[in-house]
Amino acid sequence: MKLAHSFTSLLALVSLAAGSPVQQLNTHALRLPLERKNNRVDVKSLQAHLAQVSAKYRRGFAAYEANKGYAHPLSMPSSSKSVKRDAGDVSLMSQGVDLWYASINVGTPAQTFTVSIDTGSADLFLPSVECSDSCNGHNRYDPSKSSTADDLHKAFVLTFGEGEVEGEQIADNVVIGGYEAKGQTLGAATVYSSDFSSENFIPDGLAGFSFESISRYPAPPLFQTLVESGQLQEAVFGVKLSAKPGASELYLGGTNTALYQQGNMSYTPVTDAGYWEVILDQISRDGIPMGEPETSSIIDTGTTLIVADTGDAAAYFDGIPGATSYTDESEVLYSIPCDIIDNYAPTLTFGGHPFTVSGDTFNLGPTEEGSSDCLAGVAGADVDFWIVGDVFLQNVYSIFDMGGLRVGFAELA
Repeated sequence: MKLAHSFTSLLALVSLAAGSPVQQLNTHALRLPLERKNNRVDVKSLQAHLAQVSAKYRRGFAAYEANKGYAHPLSMPSSSKSVKRDAGDVSLMSQGVDLWYASINVGTPAQTFTVSIDTGSADLFLPSVECSDSCNGHNRYDPSKSSTADDLHKAFVLTFGEGEVEGEQIADNVVIGGYEAKGQTLGAATVYSSDFSSENFIPDGLAGFSFESISRYPAPPLFQTLVESGQLQEAVFGVKLSAKPGASELYLGGTNTALYQQGNMSYTPVTDAGYWEVILDQISRDGIPMGEPETSSIIDTGTTLIVADTGDAAAYFDGIPGATSYTDESEVLYSIPCDIIDNYAPTLTFGGHPFTVSGDTFNLGPTEEGSSDCLAGVAGADVDFWIVGDVFLQNVYSIFDMGGLRVGFAELA
């Protein structure tokens, strides 16, 4: 299967500048404005983010076992921990972390919403008109005003950390990037916890771009529905993330070959079609291998950091002058003096090709205003594998190939 495409593939552009999206159904190249939200990072917000990431994966593993009838190979002992409720694999992006989101249209006539794009989860949810005051500031979905909406008469509850989303499952038509997913299952939330208030969670909802086996509904995720509809030229989407306004994009149905060096593309097979799970050959620091080689990793646009288990994270920072840890239960952040932090950015090797994280993306900024210590982009959490988030993904062009069950990375053009 040829993945490199010209602009005849349909793309959705992630623009970091605000804009009003215009969508239409056609077969021509179409750019959709998306936005990136990032406030000043701080220890508290990143610790909350790490806790939510750990919870997201515990719940994803629970969904996988419920759907498949056996445990996910990466399922952790911690996945048996008690949680507030039976929950889904939804990531909450707190203030102070990167959040990439797009515009979608739902229903007939169309109702427009913004959703976080998350390759680490599978389900789509939006706030409903029946939602409480915690949904104030969000656009609310009204299925009664859509002639294509179908009440599935199934409740859902998605919990994570101390927050939750709950409501009713609806099937309706969803348009993203000019492609229409007919009868897409989505959650119409009647309850948003305060963590999902518009002050803490800028987009209206979230769209998971992983596989059905980790869906808590369970139902095909949005991208899988598009693939099964036969509309896409390829069962592929490409991602470029950047802090530069207008430089990021989500490209549906192919890849944008203008954005990466085609000669050094490196592919790695998906080892289990639940998450975008691939083998991380090695992570190294200044040429020195860190941790075990040939380890499992999950590629996750919904996670800001590169996350390891707490032991591997501690080993990564061992010996760095002035490195300091910040522990909150099982989540550990690290800082390095700002004047040297760029020297300790990691290199991740996939498919035999090393990709080095830039100092700019590894350095998340001062731990607090005026501090000479800066937060680092590698952290430890309650996981037994590596989670490869936006700190790494901003340095590469990423290809998610659902048809070929593989992930590709390339150096940026």
